[in-house]
Amino acid sequence: MGEAFLAVDWGTTNRRTYLIENGVVVRTERDDLGVTSVRDFEDAVAGIRGRFGDLPMLLAGMVGSNIGWRVAPYVAAPAGIDELAANLLEVDARTAIVPGVSTRVGGRADVMRGEEVQLLGAVAAGLVPADALLAQPGTHCKWALMADGRIADFTTAMTGELFALLRTHGLLAAQLHGEVDANAAFREGVEEGRRRDLAASLFGIRAAKMLGVRDDADAAAFASGLLIGSDVAARLAGADHDEVFILANPELGALYAAAIEANGRTAHHVDSHAAFVAGILALGAARQ
Repeated sequence: MGEAFLAVDWGTTNRRTYLIENGVVVRTERDDLGVTSVRDFEDAVAGIRGRFGDLPMLLAGMVGSNIGWRVAPYVAAPAGIDELAANLLEVDARTAIVPGVSTRVGGRADVMRGEEVQLLGAVAAGLVPADALLAQPGTHCKWALMADGRIADFTTAMTGELFALLRTHGLLAAQLHGEVDANAAFREGVEEGRRRDLAASLFGIRAAKMLGVRDDADAAAFASGLLIGSDVAARLAGADHDEVFILANPELGALYAAAIEANGRTAHHVDSHAAFVAGILALGAARQ
């Protein structure tokens, strides 16, 4: 990509732009102009160059989806930097979109866009071992198995989206207004989530209110623990790794760390922004 280039992590609801010079981020900007907020992508890209400089650009994330600018391909797992670099969607000579990754292991279909840059970048930067289990909490939590520094397989869980829906719609919405942190109610929810009887456990939140078992101030933390605990228990049940590396902001990462440690594993937090930059740099080098 040359001595200076632009990298854009362009998601559904927000985007982050990085100006990278000689392998170092010298400026970054985050805004809420995700792909669902953009109608004219050529104009949007021109605007980024107008603010950051008329430089080559690598785009990753939902910008390469069917709701984005151009549809970039999916590379089948196992996939590493070389496979992604070989399948970049070249919009023009100075602009390319990173492909996503897909899997069909065990007959289960799954896809990712954007997360693959962080996953591979975490390995490239030495932030995680080449063989590791990584978690990327969020609206759709990704659990990735890395082998020899490549994405061997992964699973997506709609944990964050389910929590958001429960807080805004349905029977439990009025109860789930409290703050969420890794408190006693959250940990109680994690333990309940280990039963993996999610539908019944969720109704238990309503029953606890009716019987005066739990104060509504703790209901949101319990529900979050229940959902995260169920997700974590399911993923760790068949995992051989004693350690899990979490790529997330500190607040959400702390919740997953508490659930992972409650399941007898060790959790490590990884800087997701550093991982993304390392992945983009590796892709830029491989593209050359």
